[in-house]
Order: sequence, then C-alpha cells, then structure tokens
Amino acid sequence: MMSFPLDAVSRVKVLVVGDIMLDRYWFGEVERISPEAPVPVVKVARREDRLGGAANVARNIVALGAQATLLGVVGVDEAGQKVRELSTESGIAARLVEDQALHTTLKMRVLGRQQQLLRIDFEQLPGNASLARIEAEVSALVAKHDMLVLSDYAKGVLGQVEALIQIARRAGVPVMVDPKGHLYRRYRGATMVTPNRAEMQDAVGRWQTEDELAERAQALRVELDLEALLVTRSEQGMTLFTQSGRDHTDAQAHEVFDVSGAGDTVLATLAVTRAAGLAWPDAVQWANRAGGIVVGKLGTSVVTAGELT
Repeated sequence: MMSFPLDAVSRVKVLVVGDIMLDRYWFGEVERISPEAPVPVVKVARREDRLGGAANVARNIVALGAQATLLGVVGVDEAGQKVRELSTESGIAARLVEDQALHTTLKMRVLGRQQQLLRIDFEQLPGNASLARIEAEVSALVAKHDMLVLSDYAKGVLGQVEALIQIARRAGVPVMVDPKGHLYRRYRGATMVTPNRAEMQDAVGRWQTEDELAERAQALRVELDLEALLVTRSEQGMTLFTQSGRDHTDAQAHEVFDVSGAGDTVLATLAVTRAAGLAWPDAVQWANRAGGIVVGKLGTSVVTAGELT
C-alpha cells in the first residue's frame, strides 16, 4: 500500500454539500429505576455536541489535512449557532443557508455507562427558497474546488441533487455521493457513489453470490454513467466496481465500538485521497483503513492523518 500523500492532500479543496446535523450527547450514570415508570434514571454528568451528517464529512476532511467548504441548511436557533461555532473550531469554511421556518436537524442521545439508552431526533425539510440558494452557492463555489461531495441523509437538502451534479460536471469537477433511498437515477452522472450494504440492496435487490452482486453493481454503474461504484460492507470490507472490473478490500481487524458516522469518514478519506491523485484501489484502501479506526471510537468521530500513517 502506497504512503499517505500528505503534501498533495494539504492542497486539496473539497466542497461538501448535504444534510447538516448536530449530534448532541448527554453522558451519565444509571443507578436506579424511576418510581414514575419502569425506565432508568440517568444522572447527567457531561454534555457534548459534535458535527454530524455532511458537517461530519467536512470535519473528517479537515482532520486528514485537506481544506473543506461546507454548504447546507440550518435553522435560526441554538443548534444552528452551535453548528457554526463547531465548524469554525474545526477549521471548516462554513457557508450555511439559514431557513427561518426550519429547526436545525438535531439528534440527541442519552448514554449511561457508554451505552445508548435513548435517541431523540428533531428534523424538518427545508423550503424551496433554501434549496434555490444551495444551488446558487454550488454554482458560485464548485469551480474553486477539486471535488464535490454530496452527503445525502434524506433530510431534504439534496432534493435537487440532479442539478448539483450537472453543475459540477459542466465545471469539470468530480462528484462523490453518499446515497440514501432506492431511487439511484437521481445520482446519474456522478463520478462515484458509495452505498453501504443495506443501501445497495435497496437499489438492486438482495444478491446470493459475489458474481450476482458484481453483475448488478456493474449494470447499475453503467446505467448511472458512474466512473466507480463502491459498496461498503461492514465486516466484509469494501468492494469497488469500475470499468476495469471488481476490486475487493477486506475489512481491517478492529474491535467495533460504534459505527455511527463511519460512512462519513470513509467518504471523506475517499474524497481527499482521490483528489490528491491516488488511483481508485489505493483511495479505497486508505478509506478502508480509516473506517476500521473510526468504528473503535464512541459517536461521530474523525480520523486524523497521523492515525492513518
């Protein structure tokens, strides 16, 4: 495996567009059951906020030593302000569209003894005016970047994803998509799409053999006019499909602690290594290594260039 291209990565500029979230963690101890209902009482000892969704992708890009511009929609609320603060602290150039009618997507997790007991989600779809502003910002910004990354968590910001891909193609900028749902025609013309195992099954149905997966994956790649399709398969590793054929990378042997946000880390690593000039198989190997490291951490986390090397 070739060495991590630190010098080239430091010059890479990635535009990340997608669903921005704030991941809020309340850590505490559970020592008794509530007298009001058969539920544990968590005595909160520590609170922590982290960037999630597309913002976590941008955070990982910066942690790897590259430059990231983050574009998405937030509300005019405390969570949106926190996203701004954390983006600044992380070294992300945030271009956030404020939607007066929207609450910032917030995932609040309550943990006792490092185990998640409850998750509460707050989310709304952005309005058409916000989506129009996203499209205008992509038109203005994409040519100044080496890669466009689209992080789709089905929260509505990529409702016009077809237009964003076409804007990037006209500018000659490659596009990586972390998809959601089963309507993959929306992603036609992207450079690479990175479904996980469940998302790939949504798109092409369940497969029985590796040959069947390869046949369906290559058919999907050709139909969508993709240069590459990467299926991330948890403990089974990652399988890359290109015009050259199939290239499989086994999972790195690590203890799995928390898989939340692992796809963000994989996407970020793919984006920076590919933009730095690595071939697809080499970029996938680095992404696989990064994914193996991040699943050993609690919650949405990052992998640094130092950890990779």
